Amino acid sequence: MGPTGYGDSPYQCFSAFAGNPYLISLDLLIKEGLLTDSDVEDKPDFLTSRINFGQLIPWKVNLLDLAFKKFLEINPVQLSREFEAFRVENSTWLDDFALFMAIKESNGGGSWVDWPIPIRKREETALVASRQTLAPSILKFAFYQFVFFRQWIALLDYAHQKGIKIIGDIPIFVAVDSSDVWSNPELFHLDDERRPTVVAGVPPDYFSPTGQLWGNPLYRWEAHKNTGFAWWLERFRTILKTVDFVRLDHFRGFSACWEIPAGNPTAEIGRWVPGPGREMFDFIADSIVKNGSHDALPIIAEDLGVITDDVVELREQYNLPGMKILQFGFSSPENLFLPHAYNQNCVAYTGTHDNDTARGWFVSSPKVERNFALRYLRVKRPDFVWGLIRSIWSSVAIFAITPMQDVLDLGTEARMNYPSRLGGNWEWRMEEGDMNSLLKEKLKDLNYLYNR
Repeated sequence: MGPTGYGDSPYQCFSAFAGNPYLISLDLLIKEGLLTDSDVEDKPDFLTSRINFGQLIPWKVNLLDLAFKKFLEINPVQLSREFEAFRVENSTWLDDFALFMAIKESNGGGSWVDWPIPIRKREETALVASRQTLAPSILKFAFYQFVFFRQWIALLDYAHQKGIKIIGDIPIFVAVDSSDVWSNPELFHLDDERRPTVVAGVPPDYFSPTGQLWGNPLYRWEAHKNTGFAWWLERFRTILKTVDFVRLDHFRGFSACWEIPAGNPTAEIGRWVPGPGREMFDFIADSIVKNGSHDALPIIAEDLGVITDDVVELREQYNLPGMKILQFGFSSPENLFLPHAYNQNCVAYTGTHDNDTARGWFVSSPKVERNFALRYLRVKRPDFVWGLIRSIWSSVAIFAITPMQDVLDLGTEARMNYPSRLGGNWEWRMEEGDMNSLLKEKLKDLNYLYNR
């Protein structure tokens, strides 16, 4: 739910702590008296099934700016008190983030690595001057965060009242163009000009002959260790105020990650470097789990891809459930992604945001895999997707998850993300009438039958 930038990817955010202001509910701002119905009347002709971010963002930002100006104008006592309390409670990340966004806005939205040297390198005189000249803008970006988290916590409380828990996501890496890197350069591998010297990715494999070049800056783990992993502890504390469980993306990177020299065109040349491993997770366990138990961390380990013994050992050391993607399982009966091979301590998925939809997979996969899938699930072609859902729901996995696109039995046109493609991702949108009474009953029946 972070504030997305170029490419609209939630894995390339301006902050590992902040929320995305584009998700703020305008209806709730109207209810608060910070907008009026007439303010939102001149709405663009948005598509119902896709999000055009280029169309959405300027319209939404203009309305958020109107709401902020109205807040300053009417100065509601209770809301103002809540805002000030929010700023104090979140000052460890909010002060730098709001300043970062204000400077970015004043520089036309450009990346901080291209800002003038004094502010890029956070020289004290430049910071003081920016805080003074950009004070109204700084306050505005802090206000956006206040509104976002106020609305989100209300939604979380409502979910809890209904017995619903929410899973969030922590990407292991952060974007170069983020408040995190600008504010904490000592925690990342940067040169004297504050540009990355090495970047993240994964080496070549069966699926990608040149590997995947992600480009995120890599951590200086020794520097994190010297602070008692303070930045990571704050990151976990912040997200666990907003969700009940966390899917920890690219878990294997905490054991070892693929280090690629900055400037390389592909991920082919690189080396494995060790991660923080148990040292960091001991700090997290001691800080977060109230009873001190190291096997009660509210973390799901994203352990997909080529996983070595040390990664398995790290995951099992803290009793973290891994991930099982049924869509990957139909090569042979020995495949460990098939439900008959699951142990209880795992989370089963029909697919994830990085895969094709289940229907899309079925259409494009090899015939031998399609036939095996139909035999394994004991279904006919039209029932394939719900056969997948039923299979993981009936498994022993502690959680069973399916994307909404699979509940709706949609094809490749509804795919959320192509990991190697820039642009055109993260645009699929569920339409208001999609969740009809028939689908509700089907899900309710599966939950009853398999005690979900």
